[in-house]
Amino acid sequence: MDDIRFGARVRAVRMRRGWRQADVARRAGVSDATVSRIERGHLDAISLRSIRAVAAVLEIRLELAPWWRGGDLERLVNARHATLAEVVIRWLAGLGGWIVRPEVSFAIRGERGVIDLLVWHAATRTLLVIELKTALVDIGEVLGTFDRKCRLALQVARDLGWDPITVGACLVISDTPTNRRHAAGFAGTFRAALPDDGPAVRRWLRAPDGPLRGVLFFSDRHGVSIGGGIASRRRVSMGRSGVDHPAPRSDGAGAAGSGVRRRPEPVSSRHGVTK
Repeated sequence: MDDIRFGARVRAVRMRRGWRQADVARRAGVSDATVSRIERGHLDAISLRSIRAVAAVLEIRLELAPWWRGGDLERLVNARHATLAEVVIRWLAGLGGWIVRPEVSFAIRGERGVIDLLVWHAATRTLLVIELKTALVDIGEVLGTFDRKCRLALQVARDLGWDPITVGACLVISDTPTNRRHAAGFAGTFRAALPDDGPAVRRWLRAPDGPLRGVLFFSDRHGVSIGGGIASRRRVSMGRSGVDHPAPRSDGAGAAGSGVRRRPEPVSSRHGVTK
């Protein structure tokens, strides 16, 4: 639908309700001029947030449908998501003790969705909910959706025959410059919602003890995180085997100089975000 037709529909719904442009503006928290520009189809200079706010007060469902000239965009996105899932599943298998169920769907009291990875540690009766994100677009939507899945995970697990006494949550994000930049812009939000940093997450995965709420940055190319902090990336060296290994940490921790090659793992963020 083009901008002019979109604006005409907004105007039609407003008039059907008997509202003035000022009424819509007040409810949406925007200016009268913004509503007027939307109705005239002048959308280029208006933020998507404002357009969504106006649509919401008029109960108009607004959907963005991207199209790509290169082919099936949905298949491309799903392929990246599947690759990230495979990398994380392999990494968890290497830790031992974890059973992974990918793509677990649920329908509970009218709430429907899919948990990307539902992970069970039978020895400690610990459940871990993992949400995978190949791109960070709307941080609020990401955290809200993740929180809903974590809230329902206990019942989902019991339907599978698991009886958890502890539930953990981990957001796994593809380690890309764009994702790190977006995460850096909302470091406080991430820290409040998911406070456990990388070292805490790794310790917890080896020996689950109590709840967890953390974030990991993960490379879906090599299977290990190559990022340092939330707003930066750390250089890595390429070993003879062709596998990336994290660069030595400035605090002296890790395998550098010890003569022992450790398993490559996600590198933590000092802000609690290590996707």
